[in-house]
Amino acid sequence: MTGSAALFTDRYELTMVDAALRDGTAHRESLFEAFARRLPDGRRYGVVAGTGRLLELVQRFRFEEAELEWLRANEVVRPATLDWLADYRFRGDIWGYREGEAYFPGSPLLTIQATFAEAVMLETVVLSTLNYDSSVASAAARMVSVALGRPIAEMGSRRTSELAAVAAARAAYIAGFDATSNLEAGRTWGLPTMGTAAHAFTLLHDSEEAAFRAQVEAFGPDTTLLVDTYDIATGVETAVRVAGTGLGAVRIDSGDLPTVVAAVREQLDSLGAVDTRITVTSDLDEFTIAGLSGAPVDAYGVGTAVVTGSGFPAAGMVYKLVARRDDAGEWVAVAKASTQKASVGGRKNAARRLDSTRTAREEIVYVGDGPDGEAEFEPGSQLRPLMVHLMHDGIAAPAFLGAEGTRAAREHRAEVMQELPIEAFRLGRGEPVIPTTYR
Repeated sequence: MTGSAALFTDRYELTMVDAALRDGTAHRESLFEAFARRLPDGRRYGVVAGTGRLLELVQRFRFEEAELEWLRANEVVRPATLDWLADYRFRGDIWGYREGEAYFPGSPLLTIQATFAEAVMLETVVLSTLNYDSSVASAAARMVSVALGRPIAEMGSRRTSELAAVAAARAAYIAGFDATSNLEAGRTWGLPTMGTAAHAFTLLHDSEEAAFRAQVEAFGPDTTLLVDTYDIATGVETAVRVAGTGLGAVRIDSGDLPTVVAAVREQLDSLGAVDTRITVTSDLDEFTIAGLSGAPVDAYGVGTAVVTGSGFPAAGMVYKLVARRDDAGEWVAVAKASTQKASVGGRKNAARRLDSTRTAREEIVYVGDGPDGEAEFEPGSQLRPLMVHLMHDGIAAPAFLGAEGTRAAREHRAEVMQELPIEAFRLGRGEPVIPTTYR
């Protein structure tokens, strides 16, 4: 995506800057933090996603003539503030958890240091990106964990907006999905893409056999034939007769899946198509995938559930001012104190405590500049630092951007999952699998 990202924001970001420029506080050096007070109900861990997209958006957060003219015409801010916006670019620093990292309540996922005016402008774009992408990735990771190594593809573009569809495909890939049906996600982020035919292709032809023959002639016998447009048993028989016993796969998109899949596997084997795979795609989520763990399913395709965060389309993250410099140049911790929405002020650092088996046991958030050198743990414990420098002077670290950054995030997520206690992967409701401790 190209062009300015400056109006992907809320009006009050600009009106705050307008007032702060007027009273002289706009240029106070400030520290903002993005974090989640809690995980979605019943979840035991979350997965950070959207960081690479966000860094690119921050670099594109510029007010060009079209944006300035719209703001002027709608009298959003004073002319003097428009002049300031014309020269705006983010020149600060950003630290945070690596994309693909697991997170828990209170994890300081992103720390932004800049002037108040520079940093507050980014609140909406930070939250809209991290909240959605992390929600998708967290749901997708649960689906991957119960798929037990079977391939799983994202195919939910038609269940969300066109821009969210691309973001969702990327987040799901980071969480361990193997491919997406979305071509823009493939082009922009280097994701593997997949897809063959829908029911409309079968209905277009005079018979199911004619449709199958056309598809096999176009793509070869290793294609995937959709066999449930009419009668599934007849569809399977026709598919093998047309493509031969070397048929790549059949796809099932309806019915009582455990029963249907078992019958299809038996029928394929009886027809000699013992290597033909079975893909299922019928409104799957982590619970239905888990329910199919004992069925002879070879691959899954997930749509609505993954792009909507499986019931939690936002991860509940917030963006708060946690410190600022006073008139003497000293850092002052600040925090919201209202009931149930209190935050912890001050600069944060974070590490994860691993036991002697490299299993995560505690999320430690240090209020200050670094870990407490006097902390004591049981023998064999170690700390893994969690925060990295993502952006310096408004320039993102290249390792976190583009297709390469997306692949690195996917690899990091796979490594992190190996650290989590086995309880993290239970689907039943539960508390975060490790506690968050402030020091």
